[in-house]
Amino acid sequence: IAAGVAAGLWFAPGVPMMAFALAAALAVLSVIDDVSPLPTLLRLAAHLAAAGTFVAMEIGAGDLPLLAFLALAIAWYTNLYNFMDGSDGLAGGMAVIGFGAYAWAAQQAGHAPLAAGGAVLAAASMAFLPFNFHPSRLFMGDVGAVPLGFLAGALGMLGWREGVWPLWFPLLVFAPFACDATLTLVKRLLRRERVWQAHREHYYQRLVRMGFGHRGTAWMEYGVMAACAAVALLAREASPALQALSVGAAAAALAAIAVWVDLRWARRAAGGAQG
Repeated sequence: IAAGVAAGLWFAPGVPMMAFALAAALAVLSVIDDVSPLPTLLRLAAHLAAAGTFVAMEIGAGDLPLLAFLALAIAWYTNLYNFMDGSDGLAGGMAVIGFGAYAWAAQQAGHAPLAAGGAVLAAASMAFLPFNFHPSRLFMGDVGAVPLGFLAGALGMLGWREGVWPLWFPLLVFAPFACDATLTLVKRLLRRERVWQAHREHYYQRLVRMGFGHRGTAWMEYGVMAACAAVALLAREASPALQALSVGAAAAALAAIAVWVDLRWARRAAGGAQG
């Protein structure tokens, strides 16, 4: 993926190079982490530093709480993409859909650099996907997931700053990832679990374990993300009221899916206990 992005950037001058340069730095750190795991706090510090640098350099001066929120949001996207890379084809397919939506929206808005950046990321992810779809022959690892997560947040914020889309747009495009990772983290925090340790409690992991398998789970997640991206693209230039209605409807649908998975998982656990 990194090599494909680098090759694509060679033929796409004018892309937001600050975002891609910081993503490259995170990729180097992630290669080291893939070979020899680094301390969690060191990785988190690097993610926060990259996010803070991007916000300071690209978003510019403004309300300090807002800038801090944007930096934390980018750092969270950096990590949640890594959290969600745990099933064959899932993160790669989501990158194709998510960055493809970025490219389409930017192209429609006449923002060629952002459109090129999104297209390069979607194309590189598409080239990787046949090797990663179940049964997987290649895995994304931190070196693939961390830069993609960072760029999902960074380009999303950049598009908002440039007036290409509202602030909610990147949140809705990547909502299946963001909601799964965030809800899972909150539930683990409430149970006082060690959230930095590996686990199999994400909603997509539960779908795999409930019998949908890697392929079935991937296709289900693709459908949900494609629907979120379509709603985001259609509502991007709508009236504020329609935008709010669209985001609310998508949030309600995602909440209903989460409840459905939780109920099926609870019945499965109850059946196992009785057995």
